Amino acid sequence: MNTDLRGKIALVAGGTRGASRAIAVELGRGGATVYVTGRTTRAERSEMNRPETIEDTAELVSAAGGQGIAIRVDHLDTAQVAALARRVEEERGGLDILVDGLWGGDDYLEWGKPVWEHTLEPALRQIRLGIDAHLITSHHLLPLLIRLPGGLVVELTDGTAEYNARFRKGTSVPFYVAKAAAHHLALGQAEDLRPYGCTAVALTPGWLRSEGMLDHFGVTEDNWRDALAQQPHFAISESPAFVGRAVAALAADPEVARYTGQTLSSGQLAKVYGFTDMDGSRPDGWRYMVEVTDAGKPADTTGYR
Repeated sequence: MNTDLRGKIALVAGGTRGASRAIAVELGRGGATVYVTGRTTRAERSEMNRPETIEDTAELVSAAGGQGIAIRVDHLDTAQVAALARRVEEERGGLDILVDGLWGGDDYLEWGKPVWEHTLEPALRQIRLGIDAHLITSHHLLPLLIRLPGGLVVELTDGTAEYNARFRKGTSVPFYVAKAAAHHLALGQAEDLRPYGCTAVALTPGWLRSEGMLDHFGVTEDNWRDALAQQPHFAISESPAFVGRAVAALAADPEVARYTGQTLSSGQLAKVYGFTDMDGSRPDGWRYMVEVTDAGKPADTTGYR
């Protein structure tokens, strides 16, 4: 698999933790210069109040072989994002890869509540984080991407377009709308970028073993299988590196434009590009979700990883 990204300039918005952190690291492993933005630094935490920082991510990028640059940015503040764009322009002249992994809405989730019972301010905050921040980021940074053909925009989401074509029972309207919006962002941006020879896609991991998810189950990446006693279907979960490798493969693919406007998954792209998760497997999380979890079958990953 080609992941040579030397000379490429990338920006991972919301690269503090989870999938976005792993994407930044894998882009760095390919040799890219990666700007890592987010709200949590070693001096100040975001509302999520987690310990991971953008400086940590930037150091991981550099340790992997790239150049990591951490910049604190609140992507809901248009002035801060405009300043970010000016800095990248002054320092690099443009962008090759923009990954929009902005979220930070986990603490606002009220699962299973109808919209009239969901607390309104947390509901609106999810929309702001999942939609408004993405649009603000695109508005200010896409002008740097269109300067040369071959640019790539990746909108991170949760769920394939097929899976999100119907309401996801048990979640909530605010979460569903915030995440499903990525499909339409990719479609719209693909058309806007087409005349410039640039590509826009949405991308979803499967069941992600993020820092928060591991904490939820009281496990680590080393002993994550201990969580199967609580949730057997967690057996299909994937490390953040899996989706990171998916983005690195897309970014290095000279024919990536064939995917423009589509919503892709880490499991789908693993079959195309041949990469694996850290354990050598290729978890196909969303097919498993449909055919096993939603079908009410007992946990069994045979044929799915």
